[in-house]
Amino acid sequence: MAANLRYRPGEKRSGLWLSLPAILWLGIFFLLPLLIVLVISFMTPARGGAQLPFTLRGYADVFGAIYFPVVLDSVWIAFLTTLLCLLLGYPLAFFISTRKSAFLRQFTLFLVILPFWTNFLVRTYAWIGILGNTANGTINGLLLQTGLIQEPLELLFTQGAVLIGLVYGFLPFMVLPIYASVERFDFHYIEAAHDLGANDWFAFWRVVFPMTLPGVIAGCILVFIPAIGAFVTPDLMGGTQGLMIGNLITAQFRGSAGNWPRGAAFSMVMMAMVMISLLIYVRFGDREG
Repeated sequence: MAANLRYRPGEKRSGLWLSLPAILWLGIFFLLPLLIVLVISFMTPARGGAQLPFTLRGYADVFGAIYFPVVLDSVWIAFLTTLLCLLLGYPLAFFISTRKSAFLRQFTLFLVILPFWTNFLVRTYAWIGILGNTANGTINGLLLQTGLIQEPLELLFTQGAVLIGLVYGFLPFMVLPIYASVERFDFHYIEAAHDLGANDWFAFWRVVFPMTLPGVIAGCILVFIPAIGAFVTPDLMGGTQGLMIGNLITAQFRGSAGNWPRGAAFSMVMMAMVMISLLIYVRFGDREG
């Protein structure tokens, strides 16, 4: 038995050959495009592309007075989206994981992932119909019919509409990691905390939350990263009021009048923010209580 478990030098070479297709795939379709974008971000704008000489003008535009507020708004909206998903998702995940009936747990999890059965664009257009600014909008139509308002409310094409769409779209990404973390939690720790004189609130903050923190951090990363680069929801539900960094990047590469170096600089700045988020997860996300 010991001889069978002994390390063999050939296994390392076999593992390298088996991983070679994945390494080539990542190198060609991830690292190479990323390197190209990085180079373009330092080039000079040209009609329909970029050209030499190298310059920092693209990054100067990103951090300038015109565009940097959009970057800050993107970070703020992504932060609010993550916070709201956490406030809604943690109780929901806790509720699902503490159900004694296996059927009820599976059914509620099914309801959480059910929206993924429908195309994200279709779901976004559904929210456009719900938040419509005219009497044809679901919410405005109901409020007008009940006499609570006299004129339709401006619900669509606002930052609030973008926030609603993002929270709806990314809430499952918060619920599922927290559910997995809470499901592994041993509730005997709560009984021990009560025996030591802790009330429910103190037991939650000192015992439950710290031990489920890896799931919380994983959920926050899974929500924050796609939210900060969101394009479809801000474009369709936000209009000019919900402009985010993903919309700016698209605008810079669209048509012959675009500015490729500026768009590439925006992309690299967003990539840096994503990397910072991943470093935070690597630093704190794998802790066990």
